[in-house]
Amino acid sequence: MASLPLGPRHQPPPQPQSQPQVQLLQQPQPDNDRLNLNSHRASAMDTDKEMSAAVIEGNDAVTGHIISTTIGGKNGEPKQTISYMAERVVGSGSFGIVFQFVLSVQFLKSKCPSFQAKCLETGETVAIKKVLQDKRYKNRELQLMRLMDHPNVVSLKHCFFSTTSKDELFLNLVMEYVPQNMYHVLKHYNSMNQRMPLIYVKLYTYQIFRGLAYIHSVPGVCHRDVKPQNLLVDTLTHQVKICDFGSAKVLIKGEANISYICSRYYRAPELIFGATEYTTSIDIWSAGCVLAELLLGQPLFPGENAVDQLVEIIKVLGTPTREEIRCMNPNYTDFRFPQIKAHPWYKVFHKRMPPEAIDLASRLLQYSPSLRCTALEACAHPFFDELREANVRLPNNRPLPPLFNFKQELAGASPELISRLLPEYVRRQIGLGLQHQQAST
Repeated sequence: MASLPLGPRHQPPPQPQSQPQVQLLQQPQPDNDRLNLNSHRASAMDTDKEMSAAVIEGNDAVTGHIISTTIGGKNGEPKQTISYMAERVVGSGSFGIVFQFVLSVQFLKSKCPSFQAKCLETGETVAIKKVLQDKRYKNRELQLMRLMDHPNVVSLKHCFFSTTSKDELFLNLVMEYVPQNMYHVLKHYNSMNQRMPLIYVKLYTYQIFRGLAYIHSVPGVCHRDVKPQNLLVDTLTHQVKICDFGSAKVLIKGEANISYICSRYYRAPELIFGATEYTTSIDIWSAGCVLAELLLGQPLFPGENAVDQLVEIIKVLGTPTREEIRCMNPNYTDFRFPQIKAHPWYKVFHKRMPPEAIDLASRLLQYSPSLRCTALEACAHPFFDELREANVRLPNNRPLPPLFNFKQELAGASPELISRLLPEYVRRQIGLGLQHQQAST
């Protein structure tokens, strides 16, 4: 059995003669809904009537630029003019650039930048993601972010449009600013040659699953790009927020979706097999990969390409059975794979790893999508029982962030699952609150 490679940038080991030969499907076109509109500016504005976003004539500077815009008042309140000054670029990807702003904004010239910015009127720091508008496609990210309101999902404050000297139209999503992401936190521990303390692994992954439980059940959204870079961390409170919904989509049963989605290390095997009718369980696989990475300090499946990614998975899970392949993509059932035995999970992790952590990873990283636990079931796993203790504190003796202020994601959950999710002291508080509410009505 080949040993697991060390580090995210390892040299790929020599490929054995029995390496699976996988036919890769041709990369499909994006599954955005096409729009037959003559004016891309009109189509962009039509998606944001509620927020009354103005089109701002901007320049092409990167930082230090100030933009003023008017946001619509709510509940009869008057409209408000706010200004943003871009302070620095905090991220860039294929779908946008994120900037840090202090509330008063400027935008970056790139595919999809994110800025840190400051509002000049209030001094509030925000993040602004700048997305180039394509007249052929709807902007799904704005529509989805408007639906979401959860402590573990980054919140959308408002949005506006801006143009460049080349008359390009950009949608600017103004979001709460969270200073770090999971990738940088992991990098910090690796730089000190340390493992992340287990209490933080529990706290971070619990919040990831709580956020996924919400987006999967309430708006019914599949994120499709869960990875450390898209998990924001407030290093003071240790609250985690899922961000970057540029790849997210509401999945409809029977409707085909693109399979070339999700960053490689975190891509579910059914996507590698070219499945187009997948479910939100692809996010569960990705979150399982993040859990393993926090425990190991390095990616569990660091494939160099799509084929090598499947090889890395097979080295741990073994060759998928015919039934498992059918569950991932029925078109591959007659494809022959060399028979490789699964690597025991207890050998994947170090000897002192708690058995509850190993058990949770094994339940998340299953070939068959239907066998993976749901996000809410993951939250109820015994691995997180320490977080449900009444007097648990962070290593610096600060309290944990709120973990049990569930929203609508508990609707439909069984009483047995709810009893495992909510500590007894929380259930007592809820009961007392209901009694007080009933007495006052």
